[in-house]
Amino acid sequence: MNSKVFMVVRILLGLFVLIFGLNKFFHFIPMGEMPENVMSYFGAMSSTHTMTLVALVEIVAGLALIFNKYGALLAVILMSVSVNAVLFHATLAPEGIGPALGLLILNIAALIGYKDRYKDILRA
Repeated sequence: MNSKVFMVVRILLGLFVLIFGLNKFFHFIPMGEMPENVMSYFGAMSSTHTMTLVALVEIVAGLALIFNKYGALLAVILMSVSVNAVLFHATLAPEGIGPALGLLILNIAALIGYKDRYKDILRA
């Protein structure tokens, strides 16, 4: 991948997850009316402090990707958040799946950009 394209992908992904991670603490992005099953899901996730952990992972991953420090590691860790966001929207709130798919696509592009860093791990 071209280094300038990769830099743009990396920074976009970093800003994306940083903003959504900070939103979990400061609630600056308004949320519309949510169905009962979504409220139950978020209630369960909040009561176990899982959303706090997800927010921290997003903030750390965002900063790592923006500053290009440990980005390869955090891109792998962030993949679980990306897949979970797509699955959440696919099953519970399909109207908001666009940003989740954007997150997944950016994450996959970041993994492709870091592919040289994963060679030793993936060697048989």
